[in-house]
Amino acid sequence: MNLEEYFARIGYKGSTEKRDLETLTDIFQHHIRAVPFENLSIHCGEKITLELEEVYNKIVRRKRGGWCMENNQLLGWVLKCLGYDASFLGAYVFNPHQNAYATIMTHLLVKVVLDGKPYIVDGGFGVSYQMWQPMELVSGKDQPQAPGVFRFTEKNAVWYLEKMRRKQHIPNQHFSNSDLLEKKECRKVYMFSLEPRTVEDFRFQCTYLQTSPDSLFTKKSICTLQTTEGFRALIGWTLTETTYNYKENMDLVEFVTLEDEEVEKTLKEKFNITLDRKLVPINIKGFYTI
Repeated sequence: MNLEEYFARIGYKGSTEKRDLETLTDIFQHHIRAVPFENLSIHCGEKITLELEEVYNKIVRRKRGGWCMENNQLLGWVLKCLGYDASFLGAYVFNPHQNAYATIMTHLLVKVVLDGKPYIVDGGFGVSYQMWQPMELVSGKDQPQAPGVFRFTEKNAVWYLEKMRRKQHIPNQHFSNSDLLEKKECRKVYMFSLEPRTVEDFRFQCTYLQTSPDSLFTKKSICTLQTTEGFRALIGWTLTETTYNYKENMDLVEFVTLEDEEVEKTLKEKFNITLDRKLVPINIKGFYTI
């Protein structure tokens, strides 16, 4: 780990000595606004690996993004190097189309203990379910953030994350019924236990998610990045830009459909991503919501 190189990648110029919530939040927000949540390697003929050196080179040196197993593995490593009490957990993501949690533990997240209090630091979910601040691990407490109101609940040692969103204004009515839009105002996100995990626990999932025809990630090419006002997402050929709370209790959601020749340029201009190989966009309907 070269912390200076990582901090340059995310544009962080704050303290590296303090071990407090404010510093943790600052580093976290710089990460999610600089490093996209993306699965583009799958659709460029590249293999996604969990080897830490390769994750570091991909995100820090090649200025790419990654999915949870890459983003949160790197973020956890950074926090450990800075002296934080950080460890990994594993979660089961909620599938709204099946109205059920996944049966495979596919989501890696980071737990940080600060002054005896546990927090969840998850920099690898993307779109509107990406938290903007570390969340205190406490059951039943509403935790308002810019993206909406997040809440953990705990039952029989299993923790559940859900999010309440604002109303949505969609100027382009052609997209008002898009499957990329979240229809419910309160949405389950994932469930997890506090059993410590290692990257080794995700080897099978990493292969499965990038090869199985049943995987969301083989059905859609996804690149999303948080901004200071909201987030942007390129899913297939559809570019979405969301502005949180642009009016009282109202998010602005703007959609544009790109032509093939616009995709590469948009990745560079909107996400600061330059791919080594040709991207083949894909967006099989009915599998993803924002």
